[in-house]
Amino acid sequence: MSSTPREIANKRRKIEYHHADVIVVGAGIFGCAAAFALAKQGRSVFLLERWMQEPDRIVGELLQPGGVEALKKLGLEKCLEGIDAISCKGYDVIYSGSDVLIQYPEEVVRDGEKEVRRRPEGRSFHHGRFISQLRKACASQPNITIVETEVTDTIKTQNKPQILGVETLTKNPLTSLKEPDCYFAKLTIIADGYASKFRKQYIKTKPVVKSKFYALELIDCPMPAPNYGIVVIGDTEPILLYQIGTHETRALIDIPENTPTAAVSAGGVRGHFANVVIPSLPEQVQACVRLALSDGKIPRSMPNSFLPPSTQQTKGMVMLGDAMNMRHPLTGGGMTVAFNDVVLLSHLLSPEKIPDLEDTTAIQKAMKEFHWKRKNLSSVINILAMALYSLFAANDRQLHALQKGCFAYFRRGGNCIDGPSGLLAGIIKRPIVLFYHFFAVALLSIWIVFQETMGGLLGIWKLPLAMEKSVGIFWKACVVIFPYIASELKT
Repeated sequence: MSSTPREIANKRRKIEYHHADVIVVGAGIFGCAAAFALAKQGRSVFLLERWMQEPDRIVGELLQPGGVEALKKLGLEKCLEGIDAISCKGYDVIYSGSDVLIQYPEEVVRDGEKEVRRRPEGRSFHHGRFISQLRKACASQPNITIVETEVTDTIKTQNKPQILGVETLTKNPLTSLKEPDCYFAKLTIIADGYASKFRKQYIKTKPVVKSKFYALELIDCPMPAPNYGIVVIGDTEPILLYQIGTHETRALIDIPENTPTAAVSAGGVRGHFANVVIPSLPEQVQACVRLALSDGKIPRSMPNSFLPPSTQQTKGMVMLGDAMNMRHPLTGGGMTVAFNDVVLLSHLLSPEKIPDLEDTTAIQKAMKEFHWKRKNLSSVINILAMALYSLFAANDRQLHALQKGCFAYFRRGGNCIDGPSGLLAGIIKRPIVLFYHFFAVALLSIWIVFQETMGGLLGIWKLPLAMEKSVGIFWKACVVIFPYIASELKT
């Protein structure tokens, strides 16, 4: 099939002048998906990545059902094939030795002419294998040019600030020396991840880091509940276990800053693992963790960051993905947010809505709409992740009471599981549902404390103490959730 005049012109612009409709900085989760979606709409795209080798990261390995559905909408569902991805049916929450199974809620779907009920599934996998599949999908798109180059700066106009493109350093294959280069586009999308080098130039808010995830890879580990993510809470900060392959299981151990049991005097991180983490784990997992620690090395770590979303008003550029919005990875919602963001972004920037991406006024208007429309899902995932982490990493009396109440809430079953699991899955996209379940947990926590404090009618004289504890728990619940709600209401 012969190329159209427009396709020929696009190729010439890209080859001779390094000019395209869109530059995407970063070939990670968001960058690949955005480049692919825009290229399918006929936009010419430069996808610029510093290092094209398969990455080796310890997060971005669990895709919730809502993310799987978004991947299908983007036409990228085949990226889950051939990477030994594992089906994820929900969570098994273990609290002080007891557990409750939290399945994703049933959905009504159409199968031919019939409507059937089924439970959706997520997928877990090696992050690097999934990224490689996304990059292969981008490489198959004729409108995408992938360049391995280090983006060093943006190119701006002098008078009215507008981003015209980016400066880069590209390795010369003949000399192996990095040489300066430039790429130009009507729109530059910066998606260079959690450690973005450009964030501080364009976003005023700084990420807040309160803890790190330390990672182990367990081999042939007997899981308490196969095909479920395991969350261990109670005696320590949250511990996550989930399969990332037929033989591999990822263990993520949260350690807050200045944890006494992880201090150098107490044996450091490895001492914390031996004295606190291993005794808290299910018995069948402990031997695998000891084996993973037998190399004597400190496990790899990654900061757990919170960065509320924001709009940017710089013409010719938008910053998205983890560069713009992050939440604690406890709930595994990051990729689900990213893929749903790309679905919305590609709709708002479609040629039918914005024929020419040089129309900066139209793009700024679209991005304001994007900021608020994405909140049906992103605010749920953001608030849920941070609020759950506060409860699961309880470090005072009120938070421990809320943690206990949360587990008791799950054990009630029915909507007490379907609602929270639907929020976790990225299926329920209504912030009011999150608000309802969070304060239902708070009220149940108060009721439990009331019962424990009073000990029946004979303990009526303890009523003032029970009231005091109840007020403290309700106040703590408000302190936990309302700052995150407020951060979602800002622009």
